[in-house]
Amino acid sequence: MAVTLRDVARLAGVSIKTASNVVNGYSFVKPENRRRVEEALAATGYRPNIGARNLRRGRTGFIALVLPELGIPYFGELAGLVITAGREQGWNVLIEQTQASRDGERAVLAALGPHLIDAAVISPEALHASDFADLDPGVPLVMIGEHSVDVRIDHVAIDNVLAARTAVGHLVEIGRRRIAAIGEHPYRGTAALRLAGYREALTAAGLPQPPELVRPALHYHRQNGASAMADLLDLPEPPDAVFCFNDLLAVGALRTIAERGLRVPQDIAVVGFDNTEEGAYSRPSLTSVAPDKLAIARTAVDLARRRIEADGEFEPEDIQTPFTLAIRESTAG
Repeated sequence: MAVTLRDVARLAGVSIKTASNVVNGYSFVKPENRRRVEEALAATGYRPNIGARNLRRGRTGFIALVLPELGIPYFGELAGLVITAGREQGWNVLIEQTQASRDGERAVLAALGPHLIDAAVISPEALHASDFADLDPGVPLVMIGEHSVDVRIDHVAIDNVLAARTAVGHLVEIGRRRIAAIGEHPYRGTAALRLAGYREALTAAGLPQPPELVRPALHYHRQNGASAMADLLDLPEPPDAVFCFNDLLAVGALRTIAERGLRVPQDIAVVGFDNTEEGAYSRPSLTSVAPDKLAIARTAVDLARRRIEADGEFEPEDIQTPFTLAIRESTAG
């Protein structure tokens, strides 16, 4: 016969309510009681009936994750972590991609409703505050990433200006003086913040900022990084370092540098952003800004849960998660 919550409570020597509180992840349980319930859960192999629990709560058991492009490794890695964090909270995760367009993001927002999902986590690139006017108030929304919108919505991101400043500061520390940037974009909030950090680092070091060293990227793909790097190497005075606004741009830049017969980092040092697995295994391996993707995923899902349980007015939170700089062969040799 299937193990019931009553069986778990009896084995742990606690009430059914206490056992239920542990299963549902509530914090107001005495540590000793929690330990006993967790041991009973392991001993009995109890698995909650998620469907029945959601039905009692008036929930669907699903949250949506809305991302620009799953083909970009950072978003693929982040999606896996959100799926894991969602399962820890008893949710299945539905994934949608918008191709980083405002129309795509607006279409997804318009389709969100409490009959489909309990909450949504979205990483927008082009949304305006007015695009949220028709959002169903019954769906809690959490934004992740750098594109902030002036609306009352929870937001989880790293400090991108500081992260970019740290990356470029590292290039200055290893002796580079003509530092380029790849990734300028007129609509991406990501690009504006990382460009600001790049400029701040150069200003702090007293280095010039020739406009020809900042190269745009229509998309943040490998071919865009390769093309921009080719333009930089064709300059009368090429750079001795380049800061790329994501790892894919950096991988493309590494390819062009190698094709030109130059060495990394001896001739040109390269830094990326996102600390993806691809960058860690490129040759040379890529120095990259490393956001704490696990913290982003867990924080976003936890905020969604808290908003659902609050069921009313709340003060939105703007939470910054940590980052580090993963130093590898592309700057360290």
